[in-house]
Amino acid sequence: MLIRIAHHLEEGFIALLLALMTLITFSQVVARYVFGTGFGWALELTTYLFAWLVLFGVSYGIKVGAHIGIDVVVRQLPHALRRAVGLLAVLCCCAYCIILLVGAVGYVHKLYSIGIEAQDLPIPRWIPFIMLPIGLALALLRLLQVTWYTVLGQQEGLRLADEAREAIEAVEGIEVVEAVETFEALHPTAAAQAAHKEKAP
Repeated sequence: MLIRIAHHLEEGFIALLLALMTLITFSQVVARYVFGTGFGWALELTTYLFAWLVLFGVSYGIKVGAHIGIDVVVRQLPHALRRAVGLLAVLCCCAYCIILLVGAVGYVHKLYSIGIEAQDLPIPRWIPFIMLPIGLALALLRLLQVTWYTVLGQQEGLRLADEAREAIEAVEGIEVVEAVETFEALHPTAAAQAAHKEKAP
């Protein structure tokens, strides 16, 4: 139950960021080209929202397997070796994420100590930059979860997106729908009889 709630919260937060970016950009375009004015802070705020979206989306992409990777060679390996390579890759990602996280925490702390304000927004710069360590911490948490599942044998490492397979499935689905619609248009009687047989007990 808690996992489902967290999943919905993540999706809702991503949708909120996208909606805010779209709304601010659209308002800026209308204000500039219709009313001849604009908001000086709109570009900076949109940039920060986009950065938040990317940093938050890294961990979400790990969870749903949306990241793209090249695994042509790895797929040819035996299961045990494929799992070992996947575990090594996840551990390398964890190490890289830890390095970035340490640097991000130090950077945000310096911004907080110096007290620099944002360029156009009347807020301290460390506030929008706080998403940098938060996003990296979330990504590290997801990577640690993948590491644990890989050790238990429930995964073979990171789940990667397969754009080629998804594109083929989408095209095949479209072709099937078009074939059915064409058959129904050319043979309405036969299509009606087939539908009646499917409904019959």
